[in-house]
Amino acid sequence: MPPAASRPIDKLDDDDYPAYTMGRAAEMLGTTPAFLRALGEHRLITPLRSEGGHRRYSRYQLRIAARARELVDQGTAIEAACRIVILEDQLEEAQRINEQLRAHGHRPQQEPSA
Repeated sequence: MPPAASRPIDKLDDDDYPAYTMGRAAEMLGTTPAFLRALGEHRLITPLRSEGGHRRYSRYQLRIAARARELVDQGTAIEAACRIVILEDQLEEAQRINEQLRAHGHRPQQEPSA
């Protein structure tokens, strides 16, 4: 049996596995390859490259791109949409870390009283 990390079924469950070509990703999002390239230029998502140099996207990246598309469709400039999505993602991560700390009994330090 192959090692756990290389079993095909594990890749199906891996949100970070670069499974989608640019064409397929654009089709799934209902957008164009140019939109996906623009997201890369604005450093919202950085697709992995296949051995042949083709962009490959993960499910996580597609969710991020879909959120940016929602904002752009609502009239937000692509630069602003990318920044908003980055900040939303950072906030979600900070909240997740806070929940983990609370679950393990850590309490935030309070500033000394004056």
